[in-house]
Amino acid sequence: MPKQKTHRGSAKRFKRTGTGKLKRASAFTSHRFHGKTKKQRRQLRKSQLVSESDMKRIAPQLSQMK
Repeated sequence: MPKQKTHRGSAKRFKRTGTGKLKRASAFTSHRFHGKTKKQRRQLRKSQLVSESDMKRIAPQLSQMK
């Protein structure tokens, strides 16, 4: 049986943390900032962790990633 390849689109969007969780960028950061508060824009700059329910779906795509 051949090895499973890493999903390249997912590899560009997610990074593994030291504990094995997945880090992702925030959504809603590309345009229309006039509708968002300064606090909201500031907090959207930070990266966030992928939720546990999404980990089950995303983790197999990154099987080869360290």
